[in-house]
Amino acid sequence: MELALLIIGSYLLGSVPFGLLIAKAKGVDLRKVGSGNIGATNVSRALGRKWGYICFGLDFAKGLVPMLAAAAVIGGDKDTTELLKWLSVGIAAIVGHVFPIYLKFRGGKGVATSLGVVLGLWPYFTVPGLVVFAVWAVCVMVWHYISLASIIAAVLFPLAVCAGVAARQDWEFEKLWPLIVVASILCFVIVLKHRSNIKRIIAGTENKIAMFDKRKA
Repeated sequence: MELALLIIGSYLLGSVPFGLLIAKAKGVDLRKVGSGNIGATNVSRALGRKWGYICFGLDFAKGLVPMLAAAAVIGGDKDTTELLKWLSVGIAAIVGHVFPIYLKFRGGKGVATSLGVVLGLWPYFTVPGLVVFAVWAVCVMVWHYISLASIIAAVLFPLAVCAGVAARQDWEFEKLWPLIVVASILCFVIVLKHRSNIKRIIAGTENKIAMFDKRKA
């Protein structure tokens, strides 16, 4: 019963469209601005970097808070069954963001919420996640595209998890295989949600982040 409540609560929290609500409070219909996405990048484009950061933090919290709550409820040394329970709560938050019940299941791309889930699953996702986040930051500084950096980070994440399992003797594949499966699913979903961005990157029409892009949003 506790697990079911956590999963339902995680999905409902993940479904909260913070970007859309922030923009609406400022008199902007985010669906009609820029890419039309409800995430932090489009909020930054529509309202400025400050509001983009706030949106990112809130979307990040949608993934982190349920994971911390699940960790407190599950407790103890995580075996495979407990990991699956823990992961199910995080997946519910991501599904909520990508397919929110409040917006007829048309949501965002799940990057910030996925990051919250990743950093909340200590240490198996947190350590690889921090490494991949550093790569993401470098990619943003080099190419100035949030979308491209997110795609690269998504592809690298399951590889980083596999590397962690291979490198640490106390990380046993027999117990941690669900992490690799979920990391691969996250990669697939994030890349799939960025397919329009991929087309724009190839065409040379993708928007750069505001601090680097001299064009109007």
